[in-house]
Amino acid sequence: MEEIISLRNISYSYFGKIPALKNINLSVGKGEMFSIIGLNGSGKSTLLHIMNGLIFPDSGEVMFNGSPVTESSLKTGTGSILRRSMGFIFQNPDIQLFCPTVMDELMFGPLQLNLDDAIARDRAEQTLSYLGIANLKDRSVHMLSGGEKKKVAIASVLTMNPEIILVDEPFSSLDPKSQTFFTEMLLDLNHSGKTIIFATHHLDLVDHLQPRVAILTEDHTIRKTGSAEEIINDTELLAEVNLIHEHTHTHGGKEHKHYHSHYVFHNHRK
Repeated sequence: MEEIISLRNISYSYFGKIPALKNINLSVGKGEMFSIIGLNGSGKSTLLHIMNGLIFPDSGEVMFNGSPVTESSLKTGTGSILRRSMGFIFQNPDIQLFCPTVMDELMFGPLQLNLDDAIARDRAEQTLSYLGIANLKDRSVHMLSGGEKKKVAIASVLTMNPEIILVDEPFSSLDPKSQTFFTEMLLDLNHSGKTIIFATHHLDLVDHLQPRVAILTEDHTIRKTGSAEEIINDTELLAEVNLIHEHTHTHGGKEHKHYHSHYVFHNHRK
């Protein structure tokens, strides 16, 4: 599989004092479904921001399609290609919504890509219909519910038709029905050839999407990279990084032990 993103010996700290990532090494292939899992505060969002060139590491090298991603390179042709190729769906949609109306929001990206106004509007209309939010097109983005804002944020990325889609906590702000729709949408996008990279602590989402997985620890390092099946079945590892915990109880005079997570996924061990 052709490598599209590579991180080599990446370290990052906030204000030069608060460690966020330590010696991160990973690569993502073109058209791959890839997940970064870990507890809140482990550095998942920071890692996505570095991949997207929103922040830059204290040390190490970020490569996109074989070219380095730096502050200076983003001012040249490399930066233009990266911005056209990547779409970022933030955990908090308020970070990325700033236009007066929903329609303006969806047209902004395509217009920045120098697409004709009619084409940009057509893309926006189709995406609104696809996500079932056509009724919101004339609404102010500031007058939407949290779930509506998240759907508009998703739509604003889809209208740009990026090659790579980065998603920070896909389930954030979405109700169960919308979570299911978004999950299936990510699968469809990946099957169409898009590279999907998402950060989550929801092991059930990882189990459903079956990406390749990197585990970030509370020490801000990558503990292991492997298939979804390999990672999810390694209950000792998941317990070690505090993504699940062991619960012991007595039933019918016999002691039983179960591994549980704080989320949806759980596994029973006899």
